[in-house]
Amino acid sequence: MGEKHMVVLALLLLAMLCLPVITIRCARGSGEAGLRSDRRMTMRNRMLLRRLDRRWDGTPADPSPPTPAIEFLAADLRRLYRHRLGIATQSLVWHIAVLRAYDARLRLASRCLGVPEHLDTVSGMDLEIERLRIESELEAAGLVLRAPR
Repeated sequence: MGEKHMVVLALLLLAMLCLPVITIRCARGSGEAGLRSDRRMTMRNRMLLRRLDRRWDGTPADPSPPTPAIEFLAADLRRLYRHRLGIATQSLVWHIAVLRAYDARLRLASRCLGVPEHLDTVSGMDLEIERLRIESELEAAGLVLRAPR
């Protein structure tokens, strides 16, 4: 029985000595797999960058959103003008929403036709006067804001 204990003890001692080596090997093996997936990821990124470079024509992107055509702006202004006189009289919330949309379209139309506007800087009765001024200047520039009856 003494020999059996000596063999078991020797195997345990050998396992304890080999355990750090096995742990390091296993860690290295998973690290290599991680490196392989990292390489794969960088290859994917490189391919994606090449594809994006081919699509990019070299001109910088325009930071301002595109302006709708002046015909669409005129149609929106006519529609919002009718709403201003109709549905916007029923509720204060509708009135404010329609006026904000109308002012936004006035700004766009005046920017397209080069008419100076100051809708952001005035309020109250001055805002109404500014709206009338812009409407008259846009009509003088050839934009039809009110549909003929």
